[in-house]
Amino acid sequence: MAHLPTTRGFGLTRRSLLLAASATALPFGAAQAQDTYPNRPIRLIIAFTPGSIGDLFMRHVTQQMPSLGQPIVIDNKPGASQVIGGELAARAPADGYTLFMGTQSGLVLNSIARKKLPYDPVRDFTPVTMLFAAPMYLYVNPAVQAKTVPELIALAKANPGKLTFASIGAGTSSHILGEMFKSMAGVDMLHVPFKGGPEATQAVASGQVDVFFNGANSMGQVRQGKLKVIASAGLKRTEERPDLPTVAEAGLEGFEVLPWFGLFGPAGMPRPIVERLNREFVTQLRSTVVKEKAAQMGIEVMPGTPEGLATQLKNEFPVMTQVMRKAGIEAE
Repeated sequence: MAHLPTTRGFGLTRRSLLLAASATALPFGAAQAQDTYPNRPIRLIIAFTPGSIGDLFMRHVTQQMPSLGQPIVIDNKPGASQVIGGELAARAPADGYTLFMGTQSGLVLNSIARKKLPYDPVRDFTPVTMLFAAPMYLYVNPAVQAKTVPELIALAKANPGKLTFASIGAGTSSHILGEMFKSMAGVDMLHVPFKGGPEATQAVASGQVDVFFNGANSMGQVRQGKLKVIASAGLKRTEERPDLPTVAEAGLEGFEVLPWFGLFGPAGMPRPIVERLNREFVTQLRSTVVKEKAAQMGIEVMPGTPEGLATQLKNEFPVMTQVMRKAGIEAE
């Protein structure tokens, strides 16, 4: 099944970008890190606010790693569409004591949407392992008079420029999906960026904003009646909500972005340390307790090799450049 990334309309064939990155993990016989590593706590920079899907999942994963011998401390550095956290990680010493949860939006989409970044997404980071992929959903405020994608499109066409959509920052997956929806549906909606997912979700739930593409972590508000979810954003229905049609099923053929999250360190991290971290994280990602947590959160674990993640990262640039240009997003 492994093949290079492809586009279909705007979208990407589901999982095609992730197969290489989630290949077999490093063998147990790989070179061991020096005996002294780690001898103090490890910082994991997460460029999202507390309570976001990546933050919640990685807190769970890192609590399951006593074999590492030292705690992993989550350091939330949200802002500037993940650029703040990315720059901190890129400039940190490459000694294995600073790690970074890099994402499709923070590394790939930012480099396309911005003319200047304070880091190079390929040269300034050391890949460790793919972590997980997070299917996206289309949420609306309950007061929005639309229960289906066709109804939302009709409402937007009848009220050009009046509906708003939230994102967690320019160039992020939530922004790209909103712009793709506008372009493919032929509607005009106003983009309203927020600092993080919880803030954007609250804005839609309160009626400040009408529409939001986000992961399954907003399903709690759906169960509470604070949000409506009307579609998933993949080419196939999700295991979390198989009852929901996809946006593509509603007539926007090829509509898909499947955000991924990977573990990186600064460039130049010693290979033995990379291998040690890869083994520790892959072991936990494959554990029953972590898989069960992932299923509860509506995400899919994708552990793999450093080389697989490096290939994943490089292969996405031409694909996502095409997607973003078709959506009308130019570098700023």
